[in-house]
Amino acid sequence: MARSQIFYFPIDTPIANDRVKLVPFDIDLHGAAFIAQSVTHPELYANMSIVPFTTVAELKSALNKPDTILSFSNPASHIFAIIDKTRDRSPEDPDGELAGMVSYISTVPPFLSSEIGAIVVLPEYQRSHVTSNAVGLLLQYGFAPADEGGLGLVRMQWYCSAANAASVKVAERMGFQKVGLIPYHMKFPLGKKYGKLGNDRPLPPGSHPNDLWRDSLFYSMSWDVWEDEARDKVEKAMGR
Repeated sequence: MARSQIFYFPIDTPIANDRVKLVPFDIDLHGAAFIAQSVTHPELYANMSIVPFTTVAELKSALNKPDTILSFSNPASHIFAIIDKTRDRSPEDPDGELAGMVSYISTVPPFLSSEIGAIVVLPEYQRSHVTSNAVGLLLQYGFAPADEGGLGLVRMQWYCSAANAASVKVAERMGFQKVGLIPYHMKFPLGKKYGKLGNDRPLPPGSHPNDLWRDSLFYSMSWDVWEDEARDKVEKAMGR
């Protein structure tokens, strides 16, 4: 049996609408399909701190490591499998096909905040309803009051590489507000080897020649922005 995840907040899954379903990512159930559809596409990880996974064993090792941002034992994170319900049933889910993964990360209970990140939408499901609905479901669930079954968050955030135009477009389509640019926000050790995209700036002293650094754009959404405008934007984006 796959190792279960822990999270600061109770999560009642599945989180779903008529097009997409989010369930806890289960390596034994979802791992093989995820690797099969991503192993020949290292570009999926070009803007992320994690390196491309080539086997289920590598994926399992990474998610079971302690004290990493996507560790199953990290209570600040929760990884979901994205199920595309517009497809036929599959070995991974009776309601559809595995379309990728998405996570709550960097969750801070005292501040009632979390981040949507570690998004990998598999190639076959890109440029479709999948990304907007997966992100939208996490926003809706995150901002829903706790007494109505949600997390009752006050703020959600989004970081993306300044070079990742697709992620920028998603953030702005979903109503996140740009706070600013963070230079040298993230190091990609030996990033050139793994096909990472850097910031095209000089390497800091002491860097390996194959290291890369990422500049990040920081986006935020507070509860009032959600109530006043972003909720409607999200609903429209999810329905298109």
